[in-house]
Amino acid sequence: MTDPLTAAVPAADLVQRLLSARATVATAESLTAGLLSATIAGVPGASAVLRGGLIVYATDLKHTLAGVDEHLLATEGPVAAGTAEQLAAGARRVCGADWGIGLTGVAGPDSQDGHAVGTVFLGMSGPESTEVLRLKLAGDRWTIRLGAVHAAVTELARGLGGG
Repeated sequence: MTDPLTAAVPAADLVQRLLSARATVATAESLTAGLLSATIAGVPGASAVLRGGLIVYATDLKHTLAGVDEHLLATEGPVAAGTAEQLAAGARRVCGADWGIGLTGVAGPDSQDGHAVGTVFLGMSGPESTEVLRLKLAGDRWTIRLGAVHAAVTELARGLGGG
């Protein structure tokens, strides 16, 4: 049986690009709760590039596991660009990876802290810089979560180049 996650997301391309670059990746996931790491791990050979991941669904774990600044969480909240940036950097640091990806957002069914359902912040921390993208995704919880994973895989692959 084909892995349904790798069938829906171009994770094989990302793993190949990471292998070619001799680079590793780690994740800190809130709304996706490990879905990104599971998707990458579904690709044969992923063990050479996937260092690990942090599931930081609860706000306090964003601080204690990923190192997101408590003041930032108190002032900007768990769904914010700064939070995604620090999640990505924290995943990279804690797991000893070349690249870190942080995902936080609102999958629904209700808005959160003034953020509409489908608001997602994607942080990518690499050897030279950290970038944050704000996404507006539509659909039900599953569609939003899968869309966040798809965006993270696609954007990191784009950042790695080579294809």
